[in-house]
Amino acid sequence: MGGIEIPTLITFIVYLIGMAICGIIFYRLTSNMSDYVLGGRSLNGWVAALSAGASDMSSWMLIALPGTIYLNGLSEIWLPIGLTIGAYLNWQFLAKRLRRYTQIANNAITLPDFLENRFRDNTRILRVVSAFFILLFFTFYTSSGLVGGAVLFSGTFNWDYEVALIIGTIAIVSYTFLGGFLAISYTDFFQGTLMLLALVIVPIVAVYEIGSWDSAVTSVAEINPEYLDAFAGTSVIAIVSLLGWGLGYFGQPHIITRFMAIRSERDVPTGRLVGMTWMVISLFGAIFVGVLGIAYFDGIGAGTPLDNHETVFIIFSQVLFNPWVAGFLLAAILSAIMSTVDSQLLVSSSALAEDFYKGFIRPKASQKELVWIGRFGVVLIALVAMILGFDSDNTVLELVEYAWGGFGAAFGPVMLFCLFWRRMTVWGAVAGITTGGLTVIIWSQFQGGLFDLYELVPGFLLGSLAIVIVSLLGKKPSQEIIDEFAFVEEAEYDETKRVYYRR
Repeated sequence: MGGIEIPTLITFIVYLIGMAICGIIFYRLTSNMSDYVLGGRSLNGWVAALSAGASDMSSWMLIALPGTIYLNGLSEIWLPIGLTIGAYLNWQFLAKRLRRYTQIANNAITLPDFLENRFRDNTRILRVVSAFFILLFFTFYTSSGLVGGAVLFSGTFNWDYEVALIIGTIAIVSYTFLGGFLAISYTDFFQGTLMLLALVIVPIVAVYEIGSWDSAVTSVAEINPEYLDAFAGTSVIAIVSLLGWGLGYFGQPHIITRFMAIRSERDVPTGRLVGMTWMVISLFGAIFVGVLGIAYFDGIGAGTPLDNHETVFIIFSQVLFNPWVAGFLLAAILSAIMSTVDSQLLVSSSALAEDFYKGFIRPKASQKELVWIGRFGVVLIALVAMILGFDSDNTVLELVEYAWGGFGAAFGPVMLFCLFWRRMTVWGAVAGITTGGLTVIIWSQFQGGLFDLYELVPGFLLGSLAIVIVSLLGKKPSQEIIDEFAFVEEAEYDETKRVYYRR
């Protein structure tokens, strides 16, 4: 663009003001750490589903996925297929059991809190290990969102990348700092709706501009027929790697905290239906944007290939719509970015406040003190992530890939086993987190042959193996732990008193 489009800028400003107002409103409703971290477990199925989906997909949905389809064609389609399967299994098996277990296990409000309560870990080592890996991988994950925001702002307004990065960071931190979990959940609900609309509107208008879907497909085939072949240029390792992304869902703290915060187990089926419908429609939209981008920018449309493949949605928004509508569509990208980064910042800050500060520095800290420690943690983590983001050579997909794999391998096996295997021990959990997390870190340093396999897959398998071996070699869990596990399996929920009781 030659300069700033005033209508687009106005749309952005109005959107950001709205998010800040939301943060101020929920600031008044946040009085303790449970409110700040889990919103008092008050989310209905619709809000839980769309906020989980929006915080899950982030700029990956509107920047990275259309970009990688535009760059490589339908051979990348295995990635969204794997994610769809993983998301469904997460809702089907993890959501209800985690909601129940976290409340029964002394009303745990963070993931490390739950693991410590689940295994009666008085050594605190499980809390420290899990909080460490949460902070490590969320720093990279948060940085991916900030990079996505910088790409958006710099591409839209011709701002310097560094300036765009700073402005985006300030915008996101502002309402997360104030409102906590309720602010991010309800803003994510709105942002998820905006993302869905954008991913429906842009492909429809692009098809109209090109002429028809058949014309678009014909154009892509003329450019390179392999773009339309899901198996072109792939291998077994590549396909397994892309499908393996689905394993990551079981260990993403910013997603599974929505399960912990849902109002009741009865809301889970609604959340699953709403969340999966939203996800499938949005993913199809993102894929269509990438394919249509090939036809439009490389073929019968503009005929000018894009310099940065991850800007395909952004450029489509600018060339197909007037500035007011473009502002709305670009705000959808900002929504995607903000909806994930705010969740990541909140989980990270809760790890600092609840798991480090309260756990080791001030065990008797007041609820108000913990909330403020959490808020300042948001600022600190955002600053570190922003510094990482100054390396403009990093792509959104590369940063997300590393962080997603880290969480999936470190926490995915642990969450599944601790919810469904009564024989698991605290040292099995420590071994699983450590083995899975370190495998991702080490595996990603090598290339070629078997090391081309996405590090999440070997990390998940080795983490699972470590849990089983260490748990079976160690002492059996105490009778108290076994009894609680049995209670979780049999419990019923009293909607009036909001407590569980044995059937």
